[in-house]
Amino acid sequence: MGKGRLEAFSDAVIAIALTIMVLELRVPHGTDWSALRPLVPAMSTYVLSFVFLGIYWNNHHHMLHAADRVDGVILWANLHLLFWLSLFPFVTGWMAENHFAPVPTAAYGIVLLCAAIAYTMLQLAIVRLHGPGSKLAAAVGAGLKEKVSVGSYVAAIPMAFFDPRISLALYVLVAVLWLIPDRRIERQLQRAPD
Repeated sequence: MGKGRLEAFSDAVIAIALTIMVLELRVPHGTDWSALRPLVPAMSTYVLSFVFLGIYWNNHHHMLHAADRVDGVILWANLHLLFWLSLFPFVTGWMAENHFAPVPTAAYGIVLLCAAIAYTMLQLAIVRLHGPGSKLAAAVGAGLKEKVSVGSYVAAIPMAFFDPRISLALYVLVAVLWLIPDRRIERQLQRAPD
């Protein structure tokens, strides 16, 4: 079956998650710069989550561009990913509201970890349908960035109970790692004949 509806639905879910997050930001009471100080946790968490959702949207777009078709397994794997991405507004708000307390910071990491696992499952489902010689399989290769990301999340979750700042640093590290453009799929698509 075609992939158009899957792409449109995924785009809508991610757009809604971004919208919910921005609606959670409160207007400051006051007119000077000091009125913004209480908003720093909410704004910084929002920016981090916005970046993560943007990374997922971008990579999801590229991954589906490398797919010619989808099947039921891919549809369910995609819903699994969207479930975890839809929790971003909740954990973002919880972590910000509680100023990076250990449990909300760990919960944020759990959602990041589960989203990364779900993304990998979706990627594997697409490779399974298209075969080990597919454009996506060739582009992904060993998946070093993916392994570093998952390892960082696994380390960050328990670290939140010792020092949440270390967890936040690991989350930011992963975001920066993925902000550096990953051209694997683009290069493979340029090489592969249509």
